[in-house]
Amino acid sequence: MAKLTAILGDITQLHVDAIVNAANSSLLGGGGVDGAIHRAAGPELFEACSKLNGCATGGVKATPGFLLPAQWVFHAVGPVWQGGEHGEDNLLANCYRRSLELAHEHQVRSIAFPAISTGVYRFPQERAARIAVDTIAKHAQASGVETVQFVCFNRETLDIYTRLLSGSIASSR
Repeated sequence: MAKLTAILGDITQLHVDAIVNAANSSLLGGGGVDGAIHRAAGPELFEACSKLNGCATGGVKATPGFLLPAQWVFHAVGPVWQGGEHGEDNLLANCYRRSLELAHEHQVRSIAFPAISTGVYRFPQERAARIAVDTIAKHAQASGVETVQFVCFNRETLDIYTRLLSGSIASSR
């Protein structure tokens, strides 16, 4: 069973096999986590992403990590929140599920996720965290991933993940 933890930190500094980027559909960089990852990885990341022809919402594509400590970057395109009646939950779950499929393909044992879609895409944090934890808990073992870190950008997000993970761990025993 994979070990799931939540931390407060900078995803670009983590020594894991793969980090997940909360990307936009162009994959060419943006603000928030996406911009930070592109800056830290160097210009080669932009070049690699420009050859991928973008990515649909709910999809994920892989590139090398270049200057990052992580070997891989999985670019996940989360949904923009539109009130919850436009398949947002499913699209967000697909980001986590597809990231784990890529982890399996690339023999990733440790992976770090940001809170996908909760920044400028306005997905409610609690709802997004529940989808993330449930999806990862359900699919991590089949992926071969041993360690999953949810990297939170503030204390409020960390508290949500910590509470959900303590419930998830208790219910999975």
